[in-house]
Amino acid sequence: MESIRPGRFTAHLDKPVVLFLIGTRINRLRSLPRLLWFLKTMPTMLKELEARPGSGLLWYRTYLSWPYITTQQYWESFDHLLAYSSDKAGAHFPAWGRYMRELMNEGSVGIWHETYLVEPGKFECVYGNMPVFGLAAAGSHVKADGRLATAKDRLAA
Repeated sequence: MESIRPGRFTAHLDKPVVLFLIGTRINRLRSLPRLLWFLKTMPTMLKELEARPGSGLLWYRTYLSWPYITTQQYWESFDHLLAYSSDKAGAHFPAWGRYMRELMNEGSVGIWHETYLVEPGKFECVYGNMPVFGLAAAGSHVKADGRLATAKDRLAA
């Protein structure tokens, strides 16, 4: 279990990072074997990325809110994210092709993603009595005091 850091913290970034939100929606429980295959793809990709320290993936968390499954990811750069997604030797490229062939037109599974560039000084966050989490895990975990004590001041910093 992750250790809780008592107190109030925020994140500090020295350079931009990419927030990549990706998810799926189970629309129908049709075609169970293909659905089970599909549900294994993201954990397989995340294990692959964890095994490659230079992949550019900084931190991630997966959330379940039925019928949605969402993964929040922070990347070193958009170039790292694109390199992984187009790597023909990696898990993503063949999985994407199979999804497009077998599930896209069938409609039982929906997919989505959103990509955001998070620049130093252009974000605000706070974590109270939490493990190192989110943007603070992708950047630096710092005390939310002094000039970082309030949301307004954190965004202006």
